[in-house]
Amino acid sequence: MGFLNQYFPVLGWLNTYTRQTLVSDLIAGAIVAIMLIPQAMAYSLLAGLPAEYGLYASILPLLIYSLLGSSRSLAVGPVAIASLMVSTAISTVATQGSSEYLNAAVNLSFLVGIILLFLRIIRLGAIVNFISHSVLSGFTSAVAIIITISQLKHVLGIEFPRATGLDQNIVALYTHLHQTNHITLLLSLLAFAILWLCKSKLCQTLNLLKLPLWFAQPLCKTGPMFVLLIGSILVWHFNLDQTKNVDTVGIVPQGLPNIGGIQIDLQLWQQLFIPALLIALIGFIESVSVGTALASKRRERIDPNKELIALGAANLGAGFSGTYPVAGGFGRSMVNHSAGAQTTIASAISATLVALVVAYFTPLFYYLPKAALGVIIIMAVIPLISISTFRECWKFNKADALTLIATFILVLILGVELGILFGIAISIALLLYRASQPHIAIVGRLGNSEQFRNTARHDVKTEETVLALRVDESLYFANTRFVEKFILHQCTDNPRFQHVVLICSAINFIDASALETLETLVSNLKDKGVILHLSEVKGPVMDQFKNTHFLKKLEPGQVFFTTDQALRTLTKT
Repeated sequence: MGFLNQYFPVLGWLNTYTRQTLVSDLIAGAIVAIMLIPQAMAYSLLAGLPAEYGLYASILPLLIYSLLGSSRSLAVGPVAIASLMVSTAISTVATQGSSEYLNAAVNLSFLVGIILLFLRIIRLGAIVNFISHSVLSGFTSAVAIIITISQLKHVLGIEFPRATGLDQNIVALYTHLHQTNHITLLLSLLAFAILWLCKSKLCQTLNLLKLPLWFAQPLCKTGPMFVLLIGSILVWHFNLDQTKNVDTVGIVPQGLPNIGGIQIDLQLWQQLFIPALLIALIGFIESVSVGTALASKRRERIDPNKELIALGAANLGAGFSGTYPVAGGFGRSMVNHSAGAQTTIASAISATLVALVVAYFTPLFYYLPKAALGVIIIMAVIPLISISTFRECWKFNKADALTLIATFILVLILGVELGILFGIAISIALLLYRASQPHIAIVGRLGNSEQFRNTARHDVKTEETVLALRVDESLYFANTRFVEKFILHQCTDNPRFQHVVLICSAINFIDASALETLETLVSNLKDKGVILHLSEVKGPVMDQFKNTHFLKKLEPGQVFFTTDQALRTLTKT
């Protein structure tokens, strides 16, 4: 049983499952389903697919995640950023609306799933830590703007060919602005008003009524369902699709997705590999970030490696369902948590309810205006535009803030895929630059104590013949020349130095290049009549030295246990 629990976390939760837990999961599952249905249809249109494909992506993937996921609250399904990335990727290989476009979406799901499972096989769950927060913030803010502008044509009721870039979208909107359908615009404004009222006024009213938190908070998130119902009723009652040319979703096929008849195209996989890798990474990072934040509220932890399996299998499920990639959504997950979800059974309940809707109630979506779906998308992504994050980064670390703004601009100019790739490259380049110029502190004794501090920050006492300095970084090929140059420069400027004490308290690792540089430094210092010594060398680094001839070459230099011992010994001689 322990072996099964390792791969199916839900089994461990079922061991302590009670009637009250089931009631909580039922309520959370129902509320998330109410929120998921309009969102899934909207995100499907954002991906360039018919509305029903978003619903299909909300059934089997959710059921699979409910069995394999390690997060009790994460709500998997179609998400805005992945939907835009899917649209961007597939548009390069097929025409929207064609059978090739639909087939590419399915193949993309399989490819994303396989990539995630491969990352698990090679135990790369920690890859989530290698894309910086500033890059992700800049990326999500830019994508939110791209998504918002792409949906304005639905909000305004304008028709024009699909644009591939932000600039083309803006130009197309400007040139077709005179074609605005005023009835569609009124419906959009009504939808905006409903969503705003549900988010603000409704929440305030429910709080004043002192309703239970598990009921009030999720109810504030049901605005999309109200928009769906009111928009559909207005179009149907006033026959707006016929008399005022209001664009609607139209016929949504009734019945569950047909699992089978999928055409796997390995040549297509080669074309889609880079986009699939980016979708997999961004989806995984978003999911783990949300799952971790919600798990911390319960004083629990999620397992990134288990999430790789769960999300990989969920995307394979999306492929078998004939639909596009999925990930964990922030908004729905928060609703799921607030509604009291206790286990992933809540996701299974959501999937079951969506399946019932797809099987029996899709004709009700015929009159749903696309403008309403556009408004739902815009209101969902606007919170992703975070100016405050840039301000905080600028105050704390200007280099991170510049990385954020660079990623933001590059995504807007170059597009989603190239933008995020360049953003990651900038982040890595910045990391290498920082590591190549480590902080080096010349230190002196603090009073008569055994403590040594930076001479630039504290009133300390230094020795005339001894240069004591601390390198706050491990030594490797990218930074050893910088350290060597710094030490030689100090000894050249001060010919009184007879000894250099390199304090190694912050050095955790030394590579072969660094070892060679240290040997050269020992030789160069000897030519100047200066002896190199080491202090506070960590055990693993000392083991490295003992496996080489470095300690012999260091002589007459010594390795001291503490800096205090080094200074007292060297100043006596």
